Amino acid sequence: MKIILPIAGKGVRLRPYTNELPKCLLPVGGKTIIDWIVEDADRLTPKETIFIAGYKAEKIQEYLEKKPEWGNTRVVLQMNPQGLGEAIARGLPYVNDGEPLLIILGDTLFEADLAQLEFAEDNVLYTYKVSDPRRFGVAVTNEKGEITELVEKPQTYVSDEAIVGIYYIKDTAELRKALRKMISKDIRSNGEIQLTDALQMMIEAGCKFKTAPVERWLDCGLPETLIDTNSIMLNKNDNSANFHFPGTKIIPPCHIGKNVKLENCTIGPNVDLGDNCSLRFVNIKNCVVWANESLSFTLIENQIVASC
Repeated sequence: MKIILPIAGKGVRLRPYTNELPKCLLPVGGKTIIDWIVEDADRLTPKETIFIAGYKAEKIQEYLEKKPEWGNTRVVLQMNPQGLGEAIARGLPYVNDGEPLLIILGDTLFEADLAQLEFAEDNVLYTYKVSDPRRFGVAVTNEKGEITELVEKPQTYVSDEAIVGIYYIKDTAELRKALRKMISKDIRSNGEIQLTDALQMMIEAGCKFKTAPVERWLDCGLPETLIDTNSIMLNKNDNSANFHFPGTKIIPPCHIGKNVKLENCTIGPNVDLGDNCSLRFVNIKNCVVWANESLSFTLIENQIVASC
């Protein structure tokens, strides 16, 4: 199996933070977004993980050089993004026909059982039941649980199973064929080469797709949603019990980075402190604090703290 992670976007809704870093490298819950995704997928022991990068691609490359434990990785450039379908097409030359492929969008976090893919006989799209399907692309299934149609933002009810951005493809040759056709004939939806359109072509060509559930779907696309996601992920990565600082109270869950200095502070709940931070007389909760920040004599709530 190989994995493709599309991470070329500019993350405009997260500015000014993405002026400094690509979205996938933003910290949340004591790790970067991409750390959470890759480490979760590593249980499948992929032969290679392919990153489709564009905006600040050099930052991605630098980060991967610090991650030898991730095994074989490759950065493929998409400097003029033309849609998710085009991004995947750029990664497909490094995937053999018949070789299983897992595609995971690099801008959301999730709780899902990926281990079941080792035994999957069909293509699989992970979905999450939503109360308002009109905001999402959804998968329509038949009585056998097979996907019959993919519908983008349906205005009348056809399904409540929203497609979350995790795609397991066994019929890689058919995916390649569909994307080549779309690109050669410039078939676009909303101005872009869409992966969903290629998957629909595969369904119409007879490829079988089934759904698998996502237990939790976490958004990192806006500052306020990233802060909410931070509080959830900290429950998985709370290391606050390992630290004691003079005059300081730490209320879990929190994640404390390396070489952090705290003096007379109240930290937490739900605070991620990056490496080399220094805080004196600070009361802080529900925040993500980037590495190397210094704060004194302040009260901070519900913020991303970064010098950018």
